[in-house]
Amino acid sequence: MVEVNAVYEGSLRCSAAHAPSQSSIRTDAPKDNHGKGEAFSPTDLVAAALPTCMMTIMGIVAARHNIELTGMQARTIKEMSKDLPRRIASLTTVIRVPIASSHPQREALEQAAHTCPVHASLHPDIHAPIEFQYTS
Repeated sequence: MVEVNAVYEGSLRCSAAHAPSQSSIRTDAPKDNHGKGEAFSPTDLVAAALPTCMMTIMGIVAARHNIELTGMQARTIKEMSKDLPRRIASLTTVIRVPIASSHPQREALEQAAHTCPVHASLHPDIHAPIEFQYTS
């Protein structure tokens, strides 16, 4: 269990505090939905959670096999639905993995990304493809 405490600060902005670490974040509504877009929107946080979760789970698998993934990068493009209700329609992710495409643990690393808790928690209507690019 993890406690998160959130406060509506007005003007479509919120803050949230992570109780275990006391770190905090702020959100703002996006420009296309009445906000100023001066911080992550709540749906942007989902787009940030997905690649960071996938890379974290890949990192756990990599550590088991003594694989160095420092410098791994991901890019996620979030697209909102054009119809109502407003929702995330697509989260397309490209992960740049700093190992060779012929690495013997490639499949295990890719499977780890596909089974991360955020990916597993997405609604099935969200299109969430993952592309892996190997850079060594």
